[in-house]
Amino acid sequence: MRSNITRRGFLAATTAASAFVALARPVLALTEAGARALINTVVTEINRVISSGKSEAAMIRDFETIFVRYGDVPIMAQYVLGNDGRRATAAQKRAFQEAFQGYISRKYGKRFREFIGGKIEVEKARQINAGYEIISTAYLRGEAPFEVTFLVSDKSGRDLFFNLFIEGVNVLLTERTEIGAMLDRRGGDIDQMIADLRRAG
Repeated sequence: MRSNITRRGFLAATTAASAFVALARPVLALTEAGARALINTVVTEINRVISSGKSEAAMIRDFETIFVRYGDVPIMAQYVLGNDGRRATAAQKRAFQEAFQGYISRKYGKRFREFIGGKIEVEKARQINAGYEIISTAYLRGEAPFEVTFLVSDKSGRDLFFNLFIEGVNVLLTERTEIGAMLDRRGGDIDQMIADLRRAG
């Protein structure tokens, strides 16, 4: 690959497994087969969008649909907002979640053009405390293959992915740092940060 930015730009896109162990309820219904099936569906839909020939704007809308349908967006948004979520109002949390899902879809969706002509394949699964880790490989034209790992849990009542790692880079942790810096630049003003987030990506 040419750069980590290219790899990290793979998707739209959740937290480190260790950070979610404390939050996760015991895994009851989730199975390896279920986790694999979820990510196979996600990968199939991503590959379909990549090869669709649609405009960038249309692809971004499709990626947001995939992100919301198969990702545990409330948990992701909660993690990314971090301790500042404790002082946020219910309305601010809802607004942040909506802004966050749009931001992730724009930020990573814009970079999906690098995947045109490529594909993603699910390779193997491993059980973790919070659910399952599903490891896949991304193949791009003219680039070395690289690993993309999805973390899957059913803690929200159905099988959803709650984070992903691109070559070991924790996407949610990266976004938590970047959005935290965005909040700091606004002097801790959550409303201003949300407004900035809606324009970012």
